[in-house]
Amino acid sequence: MGEIQIIRDFYSFSEQTNRTLRIFTPDAYHQEPYKRFPVLYMLDGQNIFSHPESAVYDTWCANIALEELISEGTIHPWIIVGIDHLPNRMEEYSPWQDGRGHLTSEFLVNSLKPYIDRQYRTLTDPQNTAILGSSMGGLFALYIGKTYPQLFGRIGGISPALMFGGDFMFRYWDRHTRFWSKILLYVGSAEQYNYYGTEIDFVPINKYFYQHLKNLGYSEQELYFVLGKDEIHHETAWQKRLPEMLTWLLESTVGTGWF
Repeated sequence: MGEIQIIRDFYSFSEQTNRTLRIFTPDAYHQEPYKRFPVLYMLDGQNIFSHPESAVYDTWCANIALEELISEGTIHPWIIVGIDHLPNRMEEYSPWQDGRGHLTSEFLVNSLKPYIDRQYRTLTDPQNTAILGSSMGGLFALYIGKTYPQLFGRIGGISPALMFGGDFMFRYWDRHTRFWSKILLYVGSAEQYNYYGTEIDFVPINKYFYQHLKNLGYSEQELYFVLGKDEIHHETAWQKRLPEMLTWLLESTVGTGWF
C-alpha cells in the first residue's frame, strides 16, 4: 500500500519554524522508476493517512482510498504530501484578519513545492498539482487556488469555512483566473452548529460560493459541488466521501502529461 515518509524538521524560512511533512508515495512510484507523478498537497497532514503515527482518532485514510482507486484503474497514481498544521491553526490558514496565511503561502510555494519537485519524480505543471483542505484548510486551499493558479490547477475545498472573514473570499475571487482549473466544493447537509452563541451554517454559503464561481464564468467541467446527505463536519464524513471526491478532482485529462 505504498510508503509514507515522515519529515519532522522541515524548516519554513517564511515562518521561521520547523514543519512536519508526511509524504505518501504509491506502489507505482517504486515499481516504475522511470515515470514521473502528479502531486496532491493536503493540509492538516496529521489527520489524512491511515498510519500508526497519524491522529489518534479518525482520519481521512487517504492512502487507502488512493491505492484502491488506482487498483481499480479509476485514476492514475498520485504522490500525496501531507502538511501538519502549526499550533495556531486559525491564524495559519487565515490570509486576512491579522492571520499568517501569507506566510503559509510563501512556505508552500517557495520552500515546500520546490523541495518536493527536486527530491521526487514529479510532474510540476498546474494540471498535475492539486491542493485540498477541510474547514479552515478548505478556505486556505481556495485562497491558494486563486492566488497561484499557475501552480495549483486542482483545488479541493472540503467544508470550507467561507463565513470566516465575512465576504472576503467572494471579493477576493473576483474573476476567472483564465488558467486551467478543476475546483471541488463539498459540504455536509448536517453542518449547522452553534459556536459560542453564534449560529454557523456551512451549507448555504458553500452553495452561494459555487454559484458565485459559475457567475464568474467557470464551467460545469471546471466545477463540482457535492452535498453530503446527513454528513457532519468531521473526518469520518470526509473519509466516507473521499473516493468520490478524488475520482473527480484527480481524474486524468487530455494534456496532463502523465507518463
